[in-house]
Amino acid sequence: MSDFFPILCFDHLEFYVGNAKQAASFYETLFGFTNTAYRGLATGSRKVASYVMEQGAIRFVLSTPLSPDHPIAHRILKHGDHIAVIALAVPDAVQAYKQVTARGAIGAIPPTIAEDESGLMHYAAIHAFGDVLIKFVDRHAYEGVFAPEFRPQPIARNGGVGLQTIDHVVSNLELGAMERWVKFFAETMGFQLLVQFDDKAISTEYSALMSKVMQNGSGMIKLPINEPAIGKRTSQIQEYLDYHQGPGIQHVALSTKNMIETVMQLHEAGVNFLHVPMTYYDDLDARIGKIDEPIDQLADLGILVDRDQEGYLLQIFTQPVEDRPTLFFEIIERRGAQSFGEGNFKSLFEAIEREQALRGNL
Repeated sequence: MSDFFPILCFDHLEFYVGNAKQAASFYETLFGFTNTAYRGLATGSRKVASYVMEQGAIRFVLSTPLSPDHPIAHRILKHGDHIAVIALAVPDAVQAYKQVTARGAIGAIPPTIAEDESGLMHYAAIHAFGDVLIKFVDRHAYEGVFAPEFRPQPIARNGGVGLQTIDHVVSNLELGAMERWVKFFAETMGFQLLVQFDDKAISTEYSALMSKVMQNGSGMIKLPINEPAIGKRTSQIQEYLDYHQGPGIQHVALSTKNMIETVMQLHEAGVNFLHVPMTYYDDLDARIGKIDEPIDQLADLGILVDRDQEGYLLQIFTQPVEDRPTLFFEIIERRGAQSFGEGNFKSLFEAIEREQALRGNL
């Protein structure tokens, strides 16, 4: 597999939020992130305040508008707090932008240079599904804390909870749109179809969804794309679309190297996870095979397990982190497995449906 242009890794995800200061406290207190940089009135930013939150190689940017007529304010009014930008680190943002727009992508931000005493940063962006932007960031000539206009925060890093990287970013699209965006990522960026799941693999008595996972050549960037399938009742994807007011990013999977320790710390901090019935763990060893973790401890914490030809994985899903039932997080530890927990789809889907029923949306 080869890309049309090199992609190094996820550079950051930018959230548009109603109150970035409070959101920064939320991600620090519950998820163990550290605020490393800030822009706002005190740094000369007159329109937007942003907090850079980091843990391991994960970087979130929480941005809030400083006036109601700012475009970010309009997006928040429509979608609520949400992830608006997927930023990808590239060796050359100008060439990346030229490649994707020449192949049919619609430009959102033309190649731009931002400069301060720490050097030059190049970036550009294109439109993706809904209001999401894909941003290309080239930092090779920049040595600052994050970007021009940002200043480092004089706060000691906390120990975190063991989160390491962004494993994958999952999007929800309207019925019939999945194929269009699979084609988009293939034709504009050179991504390949890694795996796909139909409505037979991901379904319950009441609802179903379909999913295809697009991946770049190095495997660093994985973008599963979901769309609802026709069912008896409202699917989790349709619930998301209704409350997000259109397509967008449903959840982000964050990796850890010690699932039990990470989840224990998240529980202690107050993170709420989807409930998994204890019957899930009946005969788990027979279904999954030998694993290193004690099954009774996995059951106590609600951690799911699945296996593929390469190994096994551990995963757990938070409840939505907004009042709207939209964005949530997955915590994942890969013990060799490169799949996405297909064996857990039914259990996960049923857990989400139980929460939908409590919200009156099933």
